[in-house]
Amino acid sequence: MPQMSPMWWSTLFLIFLSTYLMIMMNMYTYNIYQKWNKVSIKKKETSNINWKW
Repeated sequence: MPQMSPMWWSTLFLIFLSTYLMIMMNMYTYNIYQKWNKVSIKKKETSNINWKW
C-alpha cells in the first residue's frame, strides 16, 4: 500500500489540475464569447439601421 500512495496522490493532483484548467479555460472563453456577442449585436444593430429591415 505505501507504494500505491504516491501514485494515488499524483493521480488526484492531475485530476484536480485538469479540472481547474478546464474551469479557467471555460471562464476565459465565456468572457471572450460575451465580448464577441456584444460586438456582433452592435454590428447587427448598425446593419439593421443601414439596411432598414
